[in-house]
Amino acid sequence: MQTGRSTSESSTLTAATRMAGSIRMKLELRCVVQGRSRLGVLKGFGRTGQHSLEVPGCLLYTRFGTVPHLTQDTLHTLSNLPSVTQVTLSNIAEHQEVLEEFKDGFRKFAGLHDTVLYCSLHDPAAACPTGYITNQTVSVWGSGGRIELTVAKFMALQKAVQPDWYQSMADGETSQNNTSRKRVRKSVDRTLAHLDECLLVHQKSQELEGVEVFGVVEGGDILEERLRSARETAKRPVAGFCLDGLQTGAMDQTLRTQLITALTKELPEDKPRLLQGVGRPDEVLACVEAGVDLFESFFPFQVTERGCALFFSFDISPDPERAGRAPPAVLELDKQRDTAGATQQNGGLNLDQTQMTSFEINLKDKRYQDDFRPLVDGCGCYCCKNHQRAYLHHLLMTNELLAGVLLMIHNTAHYHGFFSALREALATDKLDLLKRRVLGERGGQTERKD
Repeated sequence: MQTGRSTSESSTLTAATRMAGSIRMKLELRCVVQGRSRLGVLKGFGRTGQHSLEVPGCLLYTRFGTVPHLTQDTLHTLSNLPSVTQVTLSNIAEHQEVLEEFKDGFRKFAGLHDTVLYCSLHDPAAACPTGYITNQTVSVWGSGGRIELTVAKFMALQKAVQPDWYQSMADGETSQNNTSRKRVRKSVDRTLAHLDECLLVHQKSQELEGVEVFGVVEGGDILEERLRSARETAKRPVAGFCLDGLQTGAMDQTLRTQLITALTKELPEDKPRLLQGVGRPDEVLACVEAGVDLFESFFPFQVTERGCALFFSFDISPDPERAGRAPPAVLELDKQRDTAGATQQNGGLNLDQTQMTSFEINLKDKRYQDDFRPLVDGCGCYCCKNHQRAYLHHLLMTNELLAGVLLMIHNTAHYHGFFSALREALATDKLDLLKRRVLGERGGQTERKD
């Protein structure tokens, strides 16, 4: 008759006990608005524990440590940048040997300064082929093709990268339509097993001392498995939670909101929830209302790659002159919303994430060839203060690299401005007003011709 616990189970519990006492990252909530929307500050993270991040908020999306199209000097002309930079193993894994030889971690290797480094598994803006998961491995896709990761290789990469926090290894291939219940259950089991193995290696690693781990919540579109994954992950000594498999295109917003609302009830209040693969403003608002704290900021990059500019209103400041009428951005978008796929705002399922959304204008359109206004009136970014729509149209039509630079400057500034407005709306009880601004108050108005 067996008594006590197995050696491996005891080791896991011992590691968990030690790590639980070393977690410094804490979410201090200022208030919870309308039942679920959380406003607060994430504190105590980074190797020194001195960094903070306001929530709801987003991370700084990069590819191999660089915001696409922008140099570090250009990037830092922007204000309100997040204190957390996201890098992905899909971009880094093929450079493991170089980083191990360098020895000082990815932040120094990439010339990043005064930023917290978060390492996730997949690039949220890149398609990830499916069907390459096994019980012992997951795969990431770099420029040279597929790279298979065991837990040992995954953790060796984390030691080489030396992030401030990282997402645990996970089986996230349950977002496709018609995924069976059995496959979803296996995904949850594998992800929990990977997490336990990662925690064991992490606890024994000197290189990862002071580094935080985010557990991954899987479960596809099956509520029972989502709840089980959330409940079991919350038992582990993790600093926060990545909500995976809920990305744009995987399911409609109504189902996503229902799942997030249910699973977040199983998670502790003082740990952050990071939603992967969701970036559209309407979906961000819905997910914040369901209890999400953090997002990945890949959406401005996708908009830039389409040759488009973000163009939606989030102004909630009192202005008597604007009372009773729609914001100018919304008026001009009146006609364009129809051509950009209005079903997206009604919870429609759009599997093609390269398609233009109703929150942007297409600068390749001929209507802008003689339009001498800035992209957005009142925008303080370098692009809007110095250039006109006609100039951006010309750059795009002639395939000039400067087009991507200027569009990325504007789109990044506009997107992070939206998150600032979101936090202000929660703090001042104006969330409903912000939703009307972002989603559009057309009221029968037509596009301006000035």
